[in-house]
Amino acid sequence: QFSGLLGTVYRRGNLSFTRDGNSLLSPVGNRISLFDLKNNKCETLPLATRLNIACVGLSPDGSLAILIDEEGAALLVSLIGKCVIHQYYFHKPVHSVSFSPDGKKFVVTKDNLAYLYHAPGKKREFNAFVLDKTYYGPYDETTCIDWTDDSKCFAVGSKDMSTWVFGAERWANLIYYSLGGHKDVIVACFFEENSLDLYTISQDAALCVWQCDTELDGLKPMPPKDAAKEKKAAEDDEELLEEPKGEEIHGKADPSEQETRNKVKYSRVAKYFFNKEGDFNNLTAAAYHKKTHLLVTGFASGIFHLHELPDFNLIHSLSISDQRISSISINCTGDWIAFGCSGLGQLLVWEWQSESYVLKQQGHFNSMVSLAYSPDGQYIVTGGEDGKVKVWNTSSSFCFVTFTEHNSGVTAVTFTSSGYVILSASLDGTVRAFDLHRYRNFRTFTSPRPTQFSCLAVDSSGEIVAAGSQDSFEIFIWSMQSGRLLDVLAGHEGPISSLSFNPMKCVLASASWDKTVKLWDMLDSWRTKETLIMNSDVLVVAFRPDGKELAVAALNGQITFWDHENAVQTGSIEGRHDLQMGRKELDKITAKQAAKGKSFTTLCYSADGESILAGGLSKFVCIYNVKEQILMKKFEISCNYSLDAMEEYLDRRKMTEFGSMALIDEGGGGDEGVAIPLPGVKRGDMSYRHFKPEIRVTCVRFCPTGRSWAATTTEGLLLYSLDSGLIFDPFELDIDVTPSNIHKTLSQKEYTMAIVMAFKLNEKKLIQEVIEAVPSSEVDVVCSSLPDLYVEKLLEFLASAFETSCHLEFYLIWTHKLLMLHGQKLKTRSVKLLPVIHFLQKSIQRHFEDVSKLCEWNIYNIKYALAISQQKGMKRPAEETPGDEEELDSDSDYLM
Repeated sequence: QFSGLLGTVYRRGNLSFTRDGNSLLSPVGNRISLFDLKNNKCETLPLATRLNIACVGLSPDGSLAILIDEEGAALLVSLIGKCVIHQYYFHKPVHSVSFSPDGKKFVVTKDNLAYLYHAPGKKREFNAFVLDKTYYGPYDETTCIDWTDDSKCFAVGSKDMSTWVFGAERWANLIYYSLGGHKDVIVACFFEENSLDLYTISQDAALCVWQCDTELDGLKPMPPKDAAKEKKAAEDDEELLEEPKGEEIHGKADPSEQETRNKVKYSRVAKYFFNKEGDFNNLTAAAYHKKTHLLVTGFASGIFHLHELPDFNLIHSLSISDQRISSISINCTGDWIAFGCSGLGQLLVWEWQSESYVLKQQGHFNSMVSLAYSPDGQYIVTGGEDGKVKVWNTSSSFCFVTFTEHNSGVTAVTFTSSGYVILSASLDGTVRAFDLHRYRNFRTFTSPRPTQFSCLAVDSSGEIVAAGSQDSFEIFIWSMQSGRLLDVLAGHEGPISSLSFNPMKCVLASASWDKTVKLWDMLDSWRTKETLIMNSDVLVVAFRPDGKELAVAALNGQITFWDHENAVQTGSIEGRHDLQMGRKELDKITAKQAAKGKSFTTLCYSADGESILAGGLSKFVCIYNVKEQILMKKFEISCNYSLDAMEEYLDRRKMTEFGSMALIDEGGGGDEGVAIPLPGVKRGDMSYRHFKPEIRVTCVRFCPTGRSWAATTTEGLLLYSLDSGLIFDPFELDIDVTPSNIHKTLSQKEYTMAIVMAFKLNEKKLIQEVIEAVPSSEVDVVCSSLPDLYVEKLLEFLASAFETSCHLEFYLIWTHKLLMLHGQKLKTRSVKLLPVIHFLQKSIQRHFEDVSKLCEWNIYNIKYALAISQQKGMKRPAEETPGDEEELDSDSDYLM
């Protein structure tokens, strides 16, 4: 089940803060991520639109969101239940959507119209989107919306350089009002707090201040006689129309004298310019905080300004990147400002008063190429074509360190068995080792002649590093300790495509395009132990976690399994039909024909070695059972049709007599300007006016804890984990095992019996209740009398309990006693139990890091207080000795 998307933090669309101002909603392609800035967590909601999300509207109470994609298909989403409530199609691209402050209406702008809808209510209804009024007026596309604080009126900015103020109800003295005064496209318009005064901002960095002669309370409702007349006329129209369009309001740019009598009037009070003399810097985004009168503007050069209105005083300005800022949002208190840059996929949250970053995240600029899990499954390292190596925390989904030492694309990354060293191979001819304690590049391995490295492997001790080259067909072996080149293995006659060390023995398997897999014995002076002949070019090779079996994927789409001790093939899977290629827009041949030449490019065994994950140049990842050699499950990585090669057949609607519409470069140079395309660019030519990235899976890896797996795709880094929801999955259940019986057994203090019964029923809440009812003095006795079968189950339960529970010491006593008493027996089944032990280690390690940081901080504070008191020459009682200190210290010692 999909559990998270890492590696991309923002694509395009508008950012919005939640109502409490602590979380930020960011559109990532066709999904939406929620960044919890207070608790430093990020989650991606398990729902997706068909195309990339273009705009997001958030209801004032923060429970509903409207997501609208590039073609105008909308999803109404509940942010509480994290599910889709309603789907609606607007038929045309939508520029912006905004809820009224009272939450009763929302406005959508598309083409040159504004549509006012009734907002979906609290109760269930057949149609969630009911059209109330349609507003005509602007001559060109509408761009932005802002509401007055009491939801009586709203303003709409347009590309025809005009701004229109419309009444949400029909007011006698304000139906519509058009404001000019600009020389470029309107980027944003904002009402002043509790008034009809308006600020409009255009793309050429000009700000107009408009003053209104009427207060909001001065808006008079229509007299009932006129209203009835209007209604009658509207009804006559409606009889002719098939579908009810709602009420229509037609605005004119130059109304007659008689129409403007006794109506609201606007006058321009001031006009300010952001650019200094001679600067031509386009303004691309703006946000205004009404309570603090703070205006934030972002520019195409990556600069942003903070101004105080209405006096237009500059507070400060800063450059955050060299790409255009495409979205700005301010939270409700006005302290935090979020910026999104779609060019680099950057997301920043800036606290302007202290001038510091609350959040600073950026994905890989190009696609990710490879990933690796740390041995405890807590971190994931990814390498991208932009030459960056990033390390992500799986529990918070944030990147906490980026290494930028490589000058060219990274082709492979891996962790050593200690989990504190990352190795990365690159096309710039180096293999670099990074250390996760001090975050530095401490070793750089190079070859005698410069060569491009395509794959990388490190043995289980972490001492020997091997990398295969693309152009010299050799494998280079270095020592981790000295950084010296130990040997160069020659023998292959084609580029090396993949390397893998046997986890149990010092044997290296190397795959090459010369249709062979060679096994090298590391201890016996690097001689070739065995050569396995394939009938096609070999793309990837992987060992089973126990080292007894080797899986090989070749160019003809086959996965073969080998017993490498005896060089015998034990089985094969014909996987070409399971890949299900899509057809690219500009492909001349059908997907079915193209699939004949396709194959798996990445393989990985599951943690228990019973199944194998395979992915390639398609939107599917396949899981096979190795023993039975059958397809167990196919995961569809993405349903985003903004990516190329998603559909199996071309869309007939895009076909003309001259060929596909995709061949035509639409739009005469949109916002970004157009360059001449370069010939032979495979990756999606950035110089096209629109280019579609192709959907592909570059690398899949299984987590050592056995509870999740990850894939690097065009979309980003996708995590899939076991379903952690409620499933009734009893284990050896009897008739007399019921919750009431378990409680009875507990009250009679038969703890072991109660634990066994609770595991038979397998209800997590119940197991937790039973275990927490055992007094800590009895834990030893209970552990020694527990049957072997339940020891594993209890360990797995403890590992998952550590993630949520606050009873740290109590659960540590349990774990300690279980491992001390049953350690020897568990060792015999170590292969099967390894994932559970990894899971346990990950949970304890996380607590250890948190607690040890806290202890160090407290110890430092106490020392500081003591030092201060000694300096004064008189002993004062140290103020900062909270009671937790001793307890935490003993705890962290215990963890050691």
